[in-house]
Amino acid sequence: MNILEACDSPLLFAPWFKNRASYAAWFAFLAALFGLPMTDDQLEMYKHHTGRTTAPVEAGSEAWLVTGRRGGKSFVMALVAVFLACFFDYRQYLAPGERATVLVLAADRRQARVIIRYIKAMLTGIKSLAQLIERETADAFDLTNSVTIEVGTASFRSTRGYTYAAVLADEIAFWRTDDAAEPDYAILDAIRPGMATIPNAMLICASSPYARKGALWDAYRRYWGKDGTPLVWKATTREMNPSVRQSVIDAALERDYSAAAAEWLAEWRADIEAFVTREVVEACVSLDVTERERLNGIAYHAFVDPSGGSNDSMTLAIGHKDGRRGVLDATRERKPPFSPEGAVSDFAALLKSYGVSSVTGDRYAGEWPREQFRKHGITYRIAEHSRSDLYRDLLPALNSRTIDLLDDDKLVNQIVGLERRVARGGKESIDHAPNGHDDIANAVAGLANMILQQRPAPVAYSVPYGRGTSTSNQYSVPTGHRSPYDQIDSMLAEAARSPQR
Repeated sequence: MNILEACDSPLLFAPWFKNRASYAAWFAFLAALFGLPMTDDQLEMYKHHTGRTTAPVEAGSEAWLVTGRRGGKSFVMALVAVFLACFFDYRQYLAPGERATVLVLAADRRQARVIIRYIKAMLTGIKSLAQLIERETADAFDLTNSVTIEVGTASFRSTRGYTYAAVLADEIAFWRTDDAAEPDYAILDAIRPGMATIPNAMLICASSPYARKGALWDAYRRYWGKDGTPLVWKATTREMNPSVRQSVIDAALERDYSAAAAEWLAEWRADIEAFVTREVVEACVSLDVTERERLNGIAYHAFVDPSGGSNDSMTLAIGHKDGRRGVLDATRERKPPFSPEGAVSDFAALLKSYGVSSVTGDRYAGEWPREQFRKHGITYRIAEHSRSDLYRDLLPALNSRTIDLLDDDKLVNQIVGLERRVARGGKESIDHAPNGHDDIANAVAGLANMILQQRPAPVAYSVPYGRGTSTSNQYSVPTGHRSPYDQIDSMLAEAARSPQR
């Protein structure tokens, strides 16, 4: 029995399609995914949504679904997961005691719960499938045919070591983790070796689109409209789910066209681009240096990104200036949940160990940070610049390598994960991506702004009014700079070496 026949069977999935006409595009997608014969209407839908001319004649090993929100992809991915787990026999490819895993990966736990509920309803609500359940946990089902259906959140570490019959990646354009700057690529690289021993293993990646970057954009750019490559299916919300009201979409488009066009019309956002490349950031990292000891005679500075302890981390960065370069010496992070008072106490102890008596931060929570740091003898100063401005000022320091960073993967990943957005009216902002974090990056950007904007301490030079005269005048010249005559001599020497100038 193929998947379309299973969807037609009243003893299997048919009861889940209360209005079958509204699922017409999904049935066409499933026919393309599994290489099944198509009706004329399905063939036209296939050509429209894939840009291709020839229908596939066999199931593919990889497919990419780019569709608007509320189009029904979470339900369909759960359906495909149950079908692949229950209607195929993978035991001939498994070693004794080995299990084949059908893994559904979601962007976060909330999305994972949505999918696991669909899976549970199908497995327990269909009598013939319920008999296959051997063991049930909060996020997995072990079946009697040596298959496990498991739902998890995006992480390239937790996805290693499995034998995969299928992997279904939901909302892949919005995967964000601190352990990888490009988690979609990292997770897919970890998954693919686990699919190598099962010949008909299938990888399906689905998401509403976002910025023109990442694995989903790369697949669309390379495969859409090209026969004989992995399937890429692109559709608006209403094309996949006509029950969504057009008035809801129209109102969203009027409020913010760029965002709504991505969410409802499946159009890639052109107003978002990457802030900086990984290569630029890594060039500023001192390898194997995770913290620097305090040195005598150095003036240290600090920036804090405060938090109430429930949602975001509270972070601290300490550093100093070395000539034209800013040097990051130490960072600290307290992850939620935590006691804000306890975090301030720990941060104050570190500040004092570096001889720092004042710290700069934003206007978070009004007087609260000032009061808490004051209890420990630390003055809390309000930052002059917004978070976006701090990141904008950090970029030239990264490009010119005038900032020396610690060897901290999370810091590097957070900086690389920043995005530059252009809002209506041309106003630009820089911030973390949806579901992302930038707490450590913000503290480091604030610190860099403090120390790199410092002016060198002045020192007096005795400069004569004219060469050969005894009368002199005092010029205040910044430390590290040359006197006016030194600069003129240098310019003349350069001119002598370059006559054409």
